[in-house]
Amino acid sequence: MSFTLYDASVPAFKLALTNLAGILDKAIAHAEAKKVDSTVVASTRLVIDMLPLTKQVQIACDTAKGAVARLSGVDMPKFEDNESTLEELKARVHKTLEFIDTANAAAIAAAEEKSIEIVYPSITLRFIGRDYVTKFVLPNLYFHVTTAYAILRANGVSIGKGDYLGAIQ
Repeated sequence: MSFTLYDASVPAFKLALTNLAGILDKAIAHAEAKKVDSTVVASTRLVIDMLPLTKQVQIACDTAKGAVARLSGVDMPKFEDNESTLEELKARVHKTLEFIDTANAAAIAAAEEKSIEIVYPSITLRFIGRDYVTKFVLPNLYFHVTTAYAILRANGVSIGKGDYLGAIQ
């Protein structure tokens, strides 16, 4: 049995997002213990010119669900990007995980050479499936999950590397 594009992507998406949900659980408990409004924590940034926690979580989710949709050839679910609390961000992560659970393993495995095009206002990115996953999706997903982790850690949430890595075995 060979290692497929599905094997290289979907399990990593699920692990990263599951761990992000766990980190958000700890942030919710921290906010409750400190009597800090959840919206305050959700709007926190590492530095002034970086996106807040809300956007970090939204982009992490969008990256994973976008990859599953593009690689398997299904419509990407639209989320409103209107989360403002930690609880709403956690719900978004779970909604994303539910979509990822519908991924067609065979379709994604067969997408190694599939043309993928992503159009942004200032640039169009073109990949084949394997490069899309390894050079764009995984680095982008990990960047935003790591930044969410760093925002929460910098604000006193008691999390560590084990929370980020999660159940790796």
